[in-house]
Amino acid sequence: MQDDAPLFVISRAAELAGMHPQTLRQYDRLGLVSPRRTAGRGRRYSLRDVATLREVQRLSQDEGVNLAGIKRILELEAQVERLARQVDYLRSFVEPSRRVFTADPRGDVVATRRVPRTPRPQQAPRAIAAAGAVVLWRPTRD
Repeated sequence: MQDDAPLFVISRAAELAGMHPQTLRQYDRLGLVSPRRTAGRGRRYSLRDVATLREVQRLSQDEGVNLAGIKRILELEAQVERLARQVDYLRSFVEPSRRVFTADPRGDVVATRRVPRTPRPQQAPRAIAAAGAVVLWRPTRD
């Protein structure tokens, strides 16, 4: 079962999180948690959403953090998670200095292909144009 699968109606999610359903509605309006919506606009919460609700409750009650602070904490944690995934991705290559990296439409760094040990510059522009990417290239000095 996936953590992001929309499983729970608001009453069940509120019960699992130990909150009142109206509190979940308020947190949705504030952007602290964003459940998926059904065709009829009903909220469906995932296991990840319930865990986030529990964390919001912990930060609020145990740590005394206000809702604006909690929202910022959640945003920063999500950013750290995204950056950690990107670092792991970039570190997964044996010889990162021998890779060609591009930026996808969202601006994320993407490794596209390995550069041969003796790159032939005349072939690089065709490959890059075919990929539809912009690449910064610095020839290696031998």
